[in-house]
Amino acid sequence: METLLEKYARLALLCGVNLQKGQTLLIQADIAAAEFAEVVTREAYAFGAKEVVVHYSDERITRLHYLYQSSDTLCTIHDWKLECKSDYLKKGACILHIISDTPGIFADCDTKKITEARLAYAKASKDLQRYTMNNECAWSIVAIPSPAWAMQVFPDLTKEDAMKKLWQAIYDSVYIKEGADPVREWKSRNAHFHQRVAALNKQQFRMLHFSNGLGTDLKVRLVEHHRWEGGSEKTTNGIDFNANLPTEEVYTMPHREGVDGIVYASKPLDHNGVLIKDFYIVFKNGKVVDFDAKQGKEALASLIHFDEGSNRLGEVALVPYDSPISLSGLLFYNTLFDENASCHLALGDAYPSCLEHGVQMTEEELRAAGANQSMAHVDFMFGTADLSVKGIGRYGEIEIMKNGNFTSSFR
Repeated sequence: METLLEKYARLALLCGVNLQKGQTLLIQADIAAAEFAEVVTREAYAFGAKEVVVHYSDERITRLHYLYQSSDTLCTIHDWKLECKSDYLKKGACILHIISDTPGIFADCDTKKITEARLAYAKASKDLQRYTMNNECAWSIVAIPSPAWAMQVFPDLTKEDAMKKLWQAIYDSVYIKEGADPVREWKSRNAHFHQRVAALNKQQFRMLHFSNGLGTDLKVRLVEHHRWEGGSEKTTNGIDFNANLPTEEVYTMPHREGVDGIVYASKPLDHNGVLIKDFYIVFKNGKVVDFDAKQGKEALASLIHFDEGSNRLGEVALVPYDSPISLSGLLFYNTLFDENASCHLALGDAYPSCLEHGVQMTEEELRAAGANQSMAHVDFMFGTADLSVKGIGRYGEIEIMKNGNFTSSFR
């Protein structure tokens, strides 16, 4: 009988990256996920993988680099660091990210150094990022608990009990349980997502209007010929994959110059290992003109000022308040999960696939169409139980979400 861990590995391979027989699998994993990486590797070979290549990272070592290396050293990106990935992706590999981030681990590091290092890597890896942003390869992100992360989510429990609870919460979020086939469940869920996407795409809304009791009052213009996406996607050569496991969102492309109003975050954001809490952002003509945070304002500023496009939106996503992750009542301090408990926005780069024929467009054509461009793409959550979302389009004003959940037309 399959263990739950084996079910999780099978889900990541068959629904996440949709591994093909004879294909190379590239795994990027935190060292805390080494046991799971071994299970995934074993299962990948059982499914017919040609080769499995595993690259490990260790956030504890990364923290020491940020503390003690100079900015010049941190910003020197050696070619081999990029080539060890790009060489495989050029030859048709798929890539699985196994994350296990500790919230706030870089809180005692110099935010400026972190930002400079991340920007230097982003610039150097621009061609590499194209594979995932343009869906030129199948890719997926899954998460594995670590003791440090578990103790943040369940601070009143022992380390052992906290790990058990976080494992269960992760399994619940991806619909893994004894006696059930999560792959079959996700195929059904993907079909449901595609029905919702079709209903939204039929409307071709010109603008979305968000409001709630926290004070959010935001109007987001959408690009012409935008496309909603959600659930499984397709690579440029037609392979289905789920980029995020779990996922509860449908999302599309805002116009880079068409966002106006104020949005209040409803959950903390862990950015570059620093927690940002109780923050708001004000937009005018698409650009951030004001912001504040009760905690982590410097980290929020580093995101907004990361590059020319990081002060504009690249994604708007709708998530029902009654999604399983939201109903769990847990705050994961991890965007992969928290964004699937709440409507969210992303500062930075837009997904070309959210624009009709976008993946075939040049950067200049995408910008002319209204797509935002940046080396960053960072989601933050603003959904609440009383959130109202109205779509304004050719059929007038239509209520998309009421009290945080989809209305019957989009359910």
